[in-house]
Amino acid sequence: MEAARRRGGSRRKPTTGGASGSGKRKSHRRGRHNKQAASSAPAAVVEEKPPQAPETPEETVIEIPEVISLRDLAQKLHTTPIELIKILMSYGTMATINEIIDFDTAAIVAEELGLEIQRETILEEELEESETGPKTLRERLLENEDPAKLKPRPPVITVLGHVDHGKTTLLDAIRNTRVAEREAGGITQHIAAYQVEVEGRKITFLDTPGHAAFTAMRARGAQVTDIVILVVAADDGVMPQTEEAIDHARAAHVPIIVALNKIDKPNANPERVMQQLADLGLQPEDWGGDTIVVPISAKQRINIDLLLENVLLVADVMDLKANPEGPAVGTVIEALQDRRLGNTATVLVQKGTLHRGDPLIAGLEWGRVRAMFDDRGRQLKEAKPSMPALITGLQGLPQAGDIFQVVESDRLARQISMERKEKARTQQQEETKALTLEDFYAQMQSGQVKDLNVIVKVDVQGSLEPIVQSLEDLSSDEVGIRILRKAVGPVTESDVMLAAASRALILGFNVKVDAVAKRLAEQHGVDIRVYQVIYHLVEDVSKALQGMLEPIYEDREIGRAEVRAIFRVRGRKVMGCLVTDGVIRRNADAIILRQGQEIHRGVIASLKRYQEDVTEVRAGYECGVGVENFNNPKEGDIIVVTEKVRVR
Repeated sequence: MEAARRRGGSRRKPTTGGASGSGKRKSHRRGRHNKQAASSAPAAVVEEKPPQAPETPEETVIEIPEVISLRDLAQKLHTTPIELIKILMSYGTMATINEIIDFDTAAIVAEELGLEIQRETILEEELEESETGPKTLRERLLENEDPAKLKPRPPVITVLGHVDHGKTTLLDAIRNTRVAEREAGGITQHIAAYQVEVEGRKITFLDTPGHAAFTAMRARGAQVTDIVILVVAADDGVMPQTEEAIDHARAAHVPIIVALNKIDKPNANPERVMQQLADLGLQPEDWGGDTIVVPISAKQRINIDLLLENVLLVADVMDLKANPEGPAVGTVIEALQDRRLGNTATVLVQKGTLHRGDPLIAGLEWGRVRAMFDDRGRQLKEAKPSMPALITGLQGLPQAGDIFQVVESDRLARQISMERKEKARTQQQEETKALTLEDFYAQMQSGQVKDLNVIVKVDVQGSLEPIVQSLEDLSSDEVGIRILRKAVGPVTESDVMLAAASRALILGFNVKVDAVAKRLAEQHGVDIRVYQVIYHLVEDVSKALQGMLEPIYEDREIGRAEVRAIFRVRGRKVMGCLVTDGVIRRNADAIILRQGQEIHRGVIASLKRYQEDVTEVRAGYECGVGVENFNNPKEGDIIVVTEKVRVR
């Protein structure tokens, strides 16, 4: 449980909604002093009774929202507000019965009472495994809700498929035929989600770039899709991205409706495509299966209505409902900066109702809904479940897939945002460290990891089997090697995304690394290793499992300077330089190039700007440079400055 995990580290002082700066946050030592003072207070002020746990089964976990008043928390914990005030006083925090506290503070208070709590916002938690597998979006939205308050909601649809199979054309056809023209004076920019109306009923479509965005949102715990429409071209058939889209839809546990597009083409072969789908486990209904396959032409707008009718049919079977009462909770679909409106976000409300003026927290960012628009640019006062809206008023740009939640006040939203950003920085540092092969042994010894997750990419199929077999042979009772993906081809963005989500290493044999993949790997701290000899690959993994792998460093260029003049200072020659790229640092390693050839290596012993010693000079500025043991400079020489970077 998240609360238990949080308590596993150092103990954090409780903070209340009114605790800002040093006014109400005192030191831990001071808190313990106050705890003794509280115990000696007169009985008239604090009734001296030990905190009592509620008379509930020990295994019961109490659900608490992101923020809660002290009065409501006491009710949920089956105790009195005075007991909670005493606990907060013992930590040096003064609070009133109506004080608003965050979830972390509530977790500490509950721990003092011997109880365990978890967040009530089910959308924010990881997928929980049950006897029947991970819970679906529908199950999570209905969990712990009063059946009397549930109301029908429109289905949320995502369109996936291979590139050029007609996803965009289909979305345009649906939008143009079912969405009214924009009103005069409305916002003209396109937003990432919209609603259409069929037979008096609404359907919400997410206009995402494809399964990459669909997966990125799921990676952050966001579940927004009820049904996936899989677009397959009747003339092209199932392609690699089609198979990936099927995998992602199945991982999200959502039903698939196949839109068999381009049936108007003379070379269309629907029977062949349906056979390919059946081979992948999508047995068409016409063949006795349970997958709805609708032949359409998005370009000619053939059978678009039939496709939408089938969407409503599947939605009826799913019996989609949500509770429109209470503070809104939902998902950020897209966020961008508009020249007129500032920071904007397209959000999808999933429970509760979002109102104009509501303060909210969205991922790491916070704000107040200053204005709200629908997909046709009309201003909204409120947005109910399954309704997309473009909102303004955020202080920063959240990421697609971030959960948003309405909170009590701007002050609380700001406080939660600051705490989340601090936790995110700490977590990123920990994750980066956990993904290096050198540190794996230490992580394994401390019990933080039990398996080494790897992704294997090779140049030819013949190399794949011996490498996989050699790695599997290294598994033991103490640690296992889990191969998440094994394939032929270069290391791609998809490999890095999977490695980042799974804390895996990428092992390559005679393959290249895409530029985008390399940049993403640096951003997420993913360790990519490429080898030319299989023995070296297996040996490195073996050493890592035994804690014997030593890091290797290489020189990386951080700046360049051109020698423009030579000065003699106290018998030494100093180079007057212009920094042309990057940064020049004192005590950094330097390589002197003359006409492209290396003539000297040394350390930058002195660095000056206008007779003053400086530690670094950036591009565009002039400086005086002295390199250790180099006394024969010439105008036109190039100084290349490098630093040691660990590559293994």
